[in-house]
Amino acid sequence: MLTFGIEEEYLLTDLHTRRMLTEPSAAVLAACRAAIGGGFAYEMFQGQIEAASPVFTTSGEAADYLATVRGNLAKSLAEFGLGVVCAGSHPLADWREQRPTPQAHFQQLFDDIQYVARRSVLCGLHVHVQVPQTLDRIAVMNQVSPWLPLLLLLSCSSPFWDGAPSGFMSYRQAACDEWPRMGVPEHFADWSEYLHYLTVLQRIGAIKADGNGWWGIRPAARYPTLELRMTDACPRLPDALALATLFRVMVTHACALERPGAGFSTEARWLLKENRWQAKRYGAAGNFALDDNGAMGSAEHWLQCARQEFAATAEAMGEPQLFATLEALLQRGNSATEQLRWHAQAQADGVDELGSLHRVVDQLLAQSRGDH
Repeated sequence: MLTFGIEEEYLLTDLHTRRMLTEPSAAVLAACRAAIGGGFAYEMFQGQIEAASPVFTTSGEAADYLATVRGNLAKSLAEFGLGVVCAGSHPLADWREQRPTPQAHFQQLFDDIQYVARRSVLCGLHVHVQVPQTLDRIAVMNQVSPWLPLLLLLSCSSPFWDGAPSGFMSYRQAACDEWPRMGVPEHFADWSEYLHYLTVLQRIGAIKADGNGWWGIRPAARYPTLELRMTDACPRLPDALALATLFRVMVTHACALERPGAGFSTEARWLLKENRWQAKRYGAAGNFALDDNGAMGSAEHWLQCARQEFAATAEAMGEPQLFATLEALLQRGNSATEQLRWHAQAQADGVDELGSLHRVVDQLLAQSRGDH
C-alpha cells in the first residue's frame, strides 16, 4: 500500500462580518497552532493557515486526522468569534486588504511575482502519494495527468472572486495561470529530461537549486511522491477524502503498469489542457474529450470511464465505495454549484447582494466545521 499525505488550507473568517481576517492576533495564531499541532504551517497571507498531515497508510487515518483538525479549529476559534472557510476562494475576501505573511520564503514570492502573488488569496487541496523508488516518477505523472481535469471538476469551489460571481467554477485555476510554471506541466519524456529542465532553469536563475514548478501535478522536491495541486480546497471533508482516495487509486494503478506513461503524447497533452479549461470554466457542466479519437462526453460519462479503468484497483485497495461516493458528489453538485445555488436562492428570496454573499459564507463555515 502506497503511503500518502494531505495538505488543507483554511481562510480565517469573522463569524459576525463574514469577512476574511487581515491580521490575526498572536492569541488567535497560537490557538490555531494548538488546534492543528505539529502539522500547523503559515501560508502566504496572515489570514490563511495550513494543516500538513503526517504520513498515512489508510483513508481512515486521514479521516480521523482531518476531522480532528477541523473540529479543534472550530472549537478554539469560536472563542474569538472566528471560524474557517476551507474553499478555493472566499466569497468576501478583498485581496487588496490582505497582508502578506512576514516570512522570508513568502516575502521572496511577493517580491518575485508582485501583484499576481498579491491577488492569490486562494486555497487548494494538495495530496502527496508515494511512488516506489524503482519507478520513474515522471512516467507515473504522465500516466495520471490526463485525469487531472476530472479531479478538478469534482473539487471546484471557487466561483466567487472579489465579492462577485467570477463566471468560473474554479476561479482559483484561472488565477493560477498568471503564475510561472503552474497549470499543466511541461511534457517531459522521463526523469532525466525533467532534471535537465530544472538544470536549465537553475542556470538562468529562474529557480533555485532546490526549486521546481508549481504545476497541478508535480514530483515533490522533498519527498518521494507525486503531489496533486490542481484541486480546489473542499468545504466538505468527505469530498476532500474521496478526491485524495481517487488520486491514490490512480497513482497505484499507474505504478502497477508495465510501462506507465507510454501513451502520453503531445496530442494527449493538448486534450488535457482543453479539458482543464472546461473544468475550471464550467465545472461538472463541461464537455470533455474522453479519448484521442474525438469522443466527447459529460462529467458523468467521464466518471464512468474512470470507474471502468480504476474500480478493480480501488477494490483491491479496500475502497469499494469510492465511485459510488463520487457519483453522489456529482449528483448533489460540487461546492461551486452549491455556492451559486445558495446565492441565487438568497436573491430569489429578496436578499441584497451583500446578504446573499453572507449566506454563502455561512454555509461554507458550517461545511468546513463539519455541520453538514
